[in-house]
Amino acid sequence: MRETLAAIRPLDTDAMAAARALHARLTKPAGSLGTLEELSVRLAGLAGTCPPPLPGPAAVGVFAGDHGVHAQGVTPWPQEVTAQMVTNILAGGAVINAFARQVGARVTVVDVGVAGPPAGATPGPAGGAAAEPAPAGPIGAGPPGDAPELVQARVRAGTRDMTVEPALTRDEVVAAVAVGIDTADRLVDAGAGLLVTGDMGIANTTPAAALVAAFTGADPLDVTGRGTGIDDGTYERKVAVVRAALARHAPDPADPVGVLAAVGGLEHAALAGFVLAGAARRVPVLVDGVIAAAGALAAAALAPDARGAMVAGHRSAEPGATVALRHLGLTPLLDLGMRLGEGSGAMLAVPVVAAAVRVLHEVATFDSAGVSSK
Repeated sequence: MRETLAAIRPLDTDAMAAARALHARLTKPAGSLGTLEELSVRLAGLAGTCPPPLPGPAAVGVFAGDHGVHAQGVTPWPQEVTAQMVTNILAGGAVINAFARQVGARVTVVDVGVAGPPAGATPGPAGGAAAEPAPAGPIGAGPPGDAPELVQARVRAGTRDMTVEPALTRDEVVAAVAVGIDTADRLVDAGAGLLVTGDMGIANTTPAAALVAAFTGADPLDVTGRGTGIDDGTYERKVAVVRAALARHAPDPADPVGVLAAVGGLEHAALAGFVLAGAARRVPVLVDGVIAAAGALAAAALAPDARGAMVAGHRSAEPGATVALRHLGLTPLLDLGMRLGEGSGAMLAVPVVAAAVRVLHEVATFDSAGVSSK
């Protein structure tokens, strides 16, 4: 983690200035592409060159974990569904698989904290990950040839109940962050040019709400959502659980590892590492919904310059996601009322990110096209 944090640098201001100057010469009214223009400028700053490389191929890391707070009745779904959905993703039957096939992205599932063994999963070598992933095809090229892979990197079998004791130890948080860093590094080494954050974990929106409240100072009522669609009684209980956990631990946002240990999940910590590694490797990271946004808050607390690599894929219907993105200064590219997780909303934004950069590569200038400027 120390090496990764040390490698994170601010955006390159010269490359950003060059991108803004290029936009001013392209055959379109200034600012007419809205959010896409500023996105392409930031990606130039991240890459340190203008125009930046086309952001692809894409690869999603789906980090899976379970949560001790499930015992507090914050969701009607049984905990076993986490492992069952891991199996479903590995079989190619989840929404994230369909969306990944649409854009030709690689899917990697990382068991960082599932409570039970993923049924039907094929492990990698003893004590290690599955085989190295092959690079995904170019954006829009259709599904990659290989099936999704499972990386076995379980830190522990689910977290502890955060209303009773800290969810994790500090060492467990650091280990989970390292899993995220290692996953991102492996994917980038295998050819990924755009990382997508994904998650799977029954009850994980409860610790996500606690993390968002802890890092932003927001009231739990304003950041706690209905997750998988809970009724009013369960929702009230969920808000009370978040309040109780925060009151018990009083996490200090200046100590991000401590915040993750008190009220976080293993997938949140791993996602923080995933984002940090993307920033260190100067590769953009598409942030998905409230789980990924909570992890991104932790990453920004550990390394403020990591925000430069973050791209908000969409605005989740979970209220905590909007609060987190506002705190991070990120504008979501899509707003479709989604709240699924898995990386699904962010995956839909992959072509949008590519289009923002392609403009700088392919649109003619007023001079080259013989078009009169204003």
